[in-house]
Amino acid sequence: MDYFQLEEKIWFWSLLAIPLLVLFYLLLLYWKKRTQKRFSHSEALKKLSPNRSLFKSVLKLSIWCLIIACIAIALVNPKIGTKLETVKREGVDVVFAVDVSKSMLAEDIAPNRLEKAKQLVTQIVNNLASDRIGIIAYAGKAFPQLPITTDYAAAKMFLQGMNTDMLSSQGTAINEAINLAKTYYDNDEQTNRVLIIISDGEDHSEQAAEVAKEAKDEGIRILTIGVGTTKGAPIPIKDSQGRIMNYKKDQNGETVITKLDEETLKSIAEQANGYYINGQVTSDVVDQIKEILNNMEKTEFEAKEFADFKSQFQWFLGLAVLLLFIDIFLLERKTEWLKKLNLFNENL
Repeated sequence: MDYFQLEEKIWFWSLLAIPLLVLFYLLLLYWKKRTQKRFSHSEALKKLSPNRSLFKSVLKLSIWCLIIACIAIALVNPKIGTKLETVKREGVDVVFAVDVSKSMLAEDIAPNRLEKAKQLVTQIVNNLASDRIGIIAYAGKAFPQLPITTDYAAAKMFLQGMNTDMLSSQGTAINEAINLAKTYYDNDEQTNRVLIIISDGEDHSEQAAEVAKEAKDEGIRILTIGVGTTKGAPIPIKDSQGRIMNYKKDQNGETVITKLDEETLKSIAEQANGYYINGQVTSDVVDQIKEILNNMEKTEFEAKEFADFKSQFQWFLGLAVLLLFIDIFLLERKTEWLKKLNLFNENL
């Protein structure tokens, strides 16, 4: 649900003119000081130029920076939705459960399992039509990231913020994610329900298959996507610069090798009338998910959306004109009232 829109975001690049203007001003100030020192002593310069004021030039610079900023925002043309409408849509409720356990840092699939999982979810969302989506993060525990919504932009924003440090409880308890997903769906709206689990399948609980069967009884269809390789890879430990310092070790000091457990993911999908999909090739995953969702019966539901967006560029353009007026007619002239204020050190 979008209340605020930016029509021409490319014009934000014009804001780069502000630091360039400040840099030019500083270089000019430096050049002036060097030049003045060559021809006159500082005390003599004060007598020769009694109206010279650094404050005035800084004020002018600030006003011109504001003028550029206002014009840039006006060109971007921000719009505000002024009317909330209820629209009818048809679709499926899709909840994504993304594994954020430490094993998802393994780099047996580029760039690593977690980033691959994010790419898969993003591409699936990009190919949805009018379905509602929700997001869950899970490791040893499950945590709600985003409730059921039609706001795909918000979903992708929350998705990109997910990482392996967001949950202190480590492990891979898929059953926790399934139980949390059950609470996402509205029982008053009998929509078709899909839970897509993206994981390496290293489940450290024995309850996942049983909980999946219970989910099926509640009308939830589970699709599982495996990320990683059956050969496996170590779990890197990196510093703040992203450089590998070491690899995770077990209690015996041996390097832990984490492997894709396809059997667990297949078992979970089978118990909930779903499918297992290998996540190696993104386009194949997207096509399979798209086909499955398209073949499902769509349910009509209501969604509130902002409509009648009105442009707001005129406010920023008006402010730019006002600032330009102040610069030309006030700062460039020695008006009587301005002289009395002595803001610019004029009455020395």
